Amino acid sequence: MPILWISFAIFVALLLFLDLFVLNAKDHVPRTREALAQTAIWMSIGLAFSGVIYLAYDNGWVTSDQLPRTAMINYLTGYLVELSLSMDNVFVIAVIFGYFRVPAKYQHRVLFWGILGAVFFRLAMILAGVYLLEQFDWMFYVFGVLLLYSAYKMVGKGDEVHPAENPVIQVVKRVVPVTHEYHGHDFWIRLHGKLHATPLFVALVMVETTDIIFAVDSIPAILGITTDSFIVFSSNILAVLGLRALYFVLSSMIDKFGLLKYSLALILTFVGIKLMLHEVWHPAEWVSLTVIFVTLTGGILLSLLRKAPTPHPPDPTEIREPTEVPDI
Repeated sequence: MPILWISFAIFVALLLFLDLFVLNAKDHVPRTREALAQTAIWMSIGLAFSGVIYLAYDNGWVTSDQLPRTAMINYLTGYLVELSLSMDNVFVIAVIFGYFRVPAKYQHRVLFWGILGAVFFRLAMILAGVYLLEQFDWMFYVFGVLLLYSAYKMVGKGDEVHPAENPVIQVVKRVVPVTHEYHGHDFWIRLHGKLHATPLFVALVMVETTDIIFAVDSIPAILGITTDSFIVFSSNILAVLGLRALYFVLSSMIDKFGLLKYSLALILTFVGIKLMLHEVWHPAEWVSLTVIFVTLTGGILLSLLRKAPTPHPPDPTEIREPTEVPDI
């Protein structure tokens, strides 16, 4: 078991190294074709890893009673849940970048370090969630209610983002001085002998805290599929790793997916009910995968078929490099 975890950690570290120092060694604005190609690569890796899951559970690399086929389906379901919920995260990230006027060529750098931090935070949250479910049966109901409430919020007013009012920014300002100008892609800079944070670092902190908030929904959702910590972690992380490329694909046309939030709410509702009925309702693994896939696909298709509204978040490729940022 530890060998599998260590091997996966090395695999993820290798992917991150290739992403930052090979594919995106130079700061640049990813064009649509490049973003689509990278998204396809990340999704291919995520889907292909289901084969590794099958082999791991078939050859006894993991101590588990799950059949290899069951483990593979649970992985794919968890991957699809996290990937679908990440789409909602894209809109919030676009708002954050738009507010701070983050230069488009530095946005990938912020997303990279934000997701690197998310790997560690999510590992801690997943292990804690699995422990709570194994030790306290009533936590199934707590997580179920949490998902139902999240679904309600998603179809309600939604979460409005007001970066200037965010307490995280206020905390950063109290701890370290923050410059009002960007200094290339640097998060920190020394001015007059004193270390200052740049607006890029503040944007990074905002993205990181936003991911933690979204993980409060997505991790219980995957735990509603399986409590196998390796499947939960691997499916979660491989889906999140593709979020950077997915952001550059979706952020400029997020207004075209207006009905997607209803699909995501239905997915959260389905998993929430499944958690609350865990003692009496045990649908086959393929049922959960089918319901989530059909619901997500239906939301995307219906969104594309309807006429999109006029307002939309800023296209990251149209954001010009500023000299100052507001309200920091």
